[in-house]
Amino acid sequence: MTNWLSQEQQEIWRSWLSATSLLPDQLGRDLQRDSGLTSADYEILVRLSEAVNQKIRMSDLAECTLSSRSRLSHQIDRMEKSGFVTREECPDDRRGSFAVLTERGQDLLVSAAPGHVESVRRHLVDILTPEEFESLGKVCTKVSNHLKSLTSNN
Repeated sequence: MTNWLSQEQQEIWRSWLSATSLLPDQLGRDLQRDSGLTSADYEILVRLSEAVNQKIRMSDLAECTLSSRSRLSHQIDRMEKSGFVTREECPDDRRGSFAVLTERGQDLLVSAAPGHVESVRRHLVDILTPEEFESLGKVCTKVSNHLKSLTSNN
């Protein structure tokens, strides 16, 4: 027998679906308009900027950006042609490689970040109370940890 959602649960579920679709779309449009970057480009630049020596092994970058290796490889190819990243061979594994942030990529990230942060504030942070935002963080962490545990067990 199916344990159906109550009316209230159904409304919350649909609100969740709407918000998790509309928010990334809006942030992506703002980012594209303001800096010419896609959300995927921006995330890669951020991850690389925060990494030791501003480089990350491609397989690790795919994992932390929740991207397939093939999709990430195409993304890095595009970004490399634009001069935002380079690839380096992995010295201890000839099949592996690193994505490395270039100075041009760092400059682009530095110029794009203020507008992106303002967009995140305008469309999420500032429309919630501090308590609501904290609760949102706890809920998202709980759901994320649950889903990550499922993928690590497979």
